[in-house]
Amino acid sequence: MSAPYVTDETPVTLERRDGPYGEVVLRRRGAHFEIIANGCFLMDTSDGRSERLLVDAALAALPGDRARPSVLIGGLGVGFSLAHAAAEPRWGRITVVEREDAVIDWHRDGPLDALSGPALADPRTEIVHADLVAHVREGTESYDALCLDIDNGPDWTVTEDNGGLYSPAGLAACRDRLTPGGVLAVWSAQPSPAFEDALRNAGFSEVRTEEIPVVRGVPDVVHLAGKRA
Repeated sequence: MSAPYVTDETPVTLERRDGPYGEVVLRRRGAHFEIIANGCFLMDTSDGRSERLLVDAALAALPGDRARPSVLIGGLGVGFSLAHAAAEPRWGRITVVEREDAVIDWHRDGPLDALSGPALADPRTEIVHADLVAHVREGTESYDALCLDIDNGPDWTVTEDNGGLYSPAGLAACRDRLTPGGVLAVWSAQPSPAFEDALRNAGFSEVRTEEIPVVRGVPDVVHLAGKRA
């Protein structure tokens, strides 16, 4: 997620679709695209620093001798995280979990293809159409890194069901999906000391927060935590 792009241009709605989680809308504002879910701004294509740092911070936190690590990206969004991961040859398998049909369609056959087309064509990339919370809890595959960006942070979820991801059971499931020494990275619109405590209580180590400067307001952050080897 990210702060909205500030411009005087009036947004143009390109598609509005109802799904099992409510309404999702794709808008164009000037040269940029925006995704709105149930009236809540999620992200746009104006910047992408937060999404890139999310992926880079996870890779940097992994043990240096880990060859071709796998990464699970939670939330396709406007495609910045996927595109950045696919541009990094050190990553191995890249799995993106997205629950909204509309968002997947906008990338595969719609306006967002310009951002994610090469990444989707990368043989390392797999798109999984699923709810992230359920995928993490019920899945059996392990990953070296989990890069999660489905909310405006653990204290501000897009839908009520997403809160389960940041609960003790949800964090335990994230830990179980990681390989020994793996890294969990969670994007947030603001720091959350309570979430840092929750990560430690869930058995994660090396818990820390990296700030991402923004034009206005408090910095965005990436919460990082490691699974003990």
